[in-house]
Amino acid sequence: MSRIAAPSAATAPPRGRDPADARRWLKARREELGNRYLRRPDPQRCLAAHSALVDALLSRLWAESIRDPQVALVAVGGYGRGMLFPHSDVDLLVLLPDGRAPDADIERFVGLLWDCGLEPGNSVRTLGECLEEAAKDVTVDTSLLEARLVAGDPALMADLERRLHARRSVREFFRAKVEEQRKRHDRFQEAAYNLEPNIKESPGGLRDLQTVLWLARAAGIGRSWDELARQDIITPREAAGIARNERILQDLRLRLHLLARRREDRLVFDHQIEIARQLKLKGAKSLAASDLLMRRYYLAAKAIWRFNQILLANLYARIVPARERRIRALDGDFRLVDYTLDLRDESLFERSPGKVLEAFRRLQDDRNIANLSATALRAMNRALPRIDRAFREDPGNRRLFMDIVRGDRFTWTLRRMSRYGVLGRYIPAFGRIVGQMQHDLFHVYTVDEHILMVIRNLRRFRLPKFDLEHPLCSRLMQEFDAPELLYLAALFHDIAKGRGGDHSALGARDAERFCRAHGLKRADARLVAWLVEHHLTMSSTAQKQDLSDPEVISEFATLVRDERALTALYILTVADIRGTSPKVWNAWKAKLLEDLFRSTRRILRGDTEYAAKSIEAKKAEALRILRQYVHDERAHEALWRHFGENYFQRFEASEVGWHTRTLFLRPSPERPVVRARLSPIGEGLQVMVYAHDQPGVFARITGFFEKHQFDIAAAKIYTTGHGFALDGFQVLSQVRAGEHYRDLIHKVETGLAEALDPASPLGAPPTGRVSRWVKHFPIEPKVEIVRTRDGAAWQVFAACADRPGLLSAIARALLAAGLNLVDARVTTLGARAEDVFVVTGAAFEDEAGREAFAAELRRVLAG
Repeated sequence: MSRIAAPSAATAPPRGRDPADARRWLKARREELGNRYLRRPDPQRCLAAHSALVDALLSRLWAESIRDPQVALVAVGGYGRGMLFPHSDVDLLVLLPDGRAPDADIERFVGLLWDCGLEPGNSVRTLGECLEEAAKDVTVDTSLLEARLVAGDPALMADLERRLHARRSVREFFRAKVEEQRKRHDRFQEAAYNLEPNIKESPGGLRDLQTVLWLARAAGIGRSWDELARQDIITPREAAGIARNERILQDLRLRLHLLARRREDRLVFDHQIEIARQLKLKGAKSLAASDLLMRRYYLAAKAIWRFNQILLANLYARIVPARERRIRALDGDFRLVDYTLDLRDESLFERSPGKVLEAFRRLQDDRNIANLSATALRAMNRALPRIDRAFREDPGNRRLFMDIVRGDRFTWTLRRMSRYGVLGRYIPAFGRIVGQMQHDLFHVYTVDEHILMVIRNLRRFRLPKFDLEHPLCSRLMQEFDAPELLYLAALFHDIAKGRGGDHSALGARDAERFCRAHGLKRADARLVAWLVEHHLTMSSTAQKQDLSDPEVISEFATLVRDERALTALYILTVADIRGTSPKVWNAWKAKLLEDLFRSTRRILRGDTEYAAKSIEAKKAEALRILRQYVHDERAHEALWRHFGENYFQRFEASEVGWHTRTLFLRPSPERPVVRARLSPIGEGLQVMVYAHDQPGVFARITGFFEKHQFDIAAAKIYTTGHGFALDGFQVLSQVRAGEHYRDLIHKVETGLAEALDPASPLGAPPTGRVSRWVKHFPIEPKVEIVRTRDGAAWQVFAACADRPGLLSAIARALLAAGLNLVDARVTTLGARAEDVFVVTGAAFEDEAGREAFAAELRRVLAG
């Protein structure tokens, strides 16, 4: 029932029941406290002082409102700890004796709290009700564990503490809190390294430290890090390290609350920059000040996660008597204690550092071992400095590392090696990218977390239970002769980010040296290095080049050389894209990559005439589809005589059959024909537009789609021999609540046909809110204009931050310049747009015209 020192008389709350006076007093005191903190930051002093302010106000209000001496006002939760953040809820319990109901005084008191601006999280319960709720809900039990008397009857409060302690099972409480933490970590995707982390709830956040102290307090072991050190749960040095990292997170959370002027626990982009400025952090050439701030957070979160694991293991060992633990010797160095791997001698890792890797190998091999024991974790922490150059060059350690790479549960093991700091010591280049931000508008994880996500994806392809996620990749990965080569390529593919220069080339050199040093054959080492160097090539080719062009496929086949390299690159590319963000991957990207893979494989298998065969096969398949609906064997001829070979190259057989079935009776309609259907790729709609070719068609189409919040994933533009535009679009849309896909199809078919009416005004491009990511981390628009490989047209490459109405604005710029659109390839990566437009027109006949258009387009892209 410890109390917090009250404010001095000069700052005491006002007397009287006017809530406006109390509200003004509280606001002024909080502002003073916040300003004082920003001048001289001391998180624990500030949090305790805020709790004392609230204590003083509540005590005054209680004394003036409550006449019954046998009830109590109790602080619970964070307020009970005396650690009240500026805009956190003031968690209160009005405690009544059994058999007592709240009277009018209590009801007025609770209402007064809101009037005073306290925003309490309050409950009114009898002592018996508290015991009953605590028995049912571990969250209630936890909040009462930290209960502290603010005002009222101390005897009632003492009775509550005594009876709670008597009925609480420490073991059950431990089990429940550990399970609660596991679920919380799962809810935050086990990613403390999200670019906008929740510094309270994410793995490695403040809640992980609070969980430990709750357990220690419930077991009667201690209430602070110093007390745990005195009880030999941790060493004094570990206690100091925990306190230091806790202060870092408390400081960040305090600044977030003060900046946002509300409860805010996510370190969002908006506040990262301002907090870095407050802390006077100075960035380097390739590192912004906010990146330094976030690296400070990520390193603190990793340390807290590690301490959390050590402390939980130590507390479990203290709570469960030694006689109840199952101990089995494994050899002269290791033993199994319950389900944890323990050391028979605490100095093992310092005497024989190589045993660190052996411990991970044992964890990986034996599924009955859940984790390392507290003793092993602490010993590993102390031995980290011994993982030095001599350690890395030791042949035995290199063999052990490769055994881990080739073993089962590699992702699970590697993630633990990373979190315990071992991976960054063994591969120093990996250590340098721990906590490194990525502001490319599509990666949502730090570099190290992204690498681990890619390796996880590769491992999932290897396991049959995940076959349905990506059947082709799964089959290819399960057939691949040396999956460790893909794991190593993933480990090194982004490892050189932030050094300056081409990270792919720098990483390839690192990868080849590492592979050769670890005993891989020269050909395998070169394949890993080649995969790292070209890990972006397949994605770029699939999304930015015309896959219907045989020369594109031929050039890509020349680059990959053989089917083994192609297969490895395809698998790595899919895993890489899926590991950038949950929102970047979609069915259209999957189809493009698979099409490129299959076309290239045909060439590598010697089918040099595949392009010509493909056109004939498409025609035959399209006619088969048509004859399911139309029995006239010559029904297609009137339409097809207007189609050139390029049409059959560009469109799939299913599309050709669909177009023909829809248009064969009216190959030259007066009004635009718009048809939509569920896309065969399994996501979004496929849309066909057939209309007289005229300036502005593409601008009208893009304007319609953007206005109605459809994302254009791909566009195929074709002009027939008799002057009609036959365009195909792959569009994605979120089906809203109560809206059927047929509603979307109707909206597209009717609305787009009306929008294509040349008599209707074109209208302004749609606008909308730019994402916070784009707002705070803008990228410079890039425009490049080059000849197509046949010299008949020009390719316009445009890269910029995505925004609502962007594609419409580009279409209008092309229209204004008098350029004819021949083809368009639209690519969206998170919040980044990378589009390619193939155009013809007099404006590009001389270099001055091209430069003028490039300058105008850059202005449009900049918004």
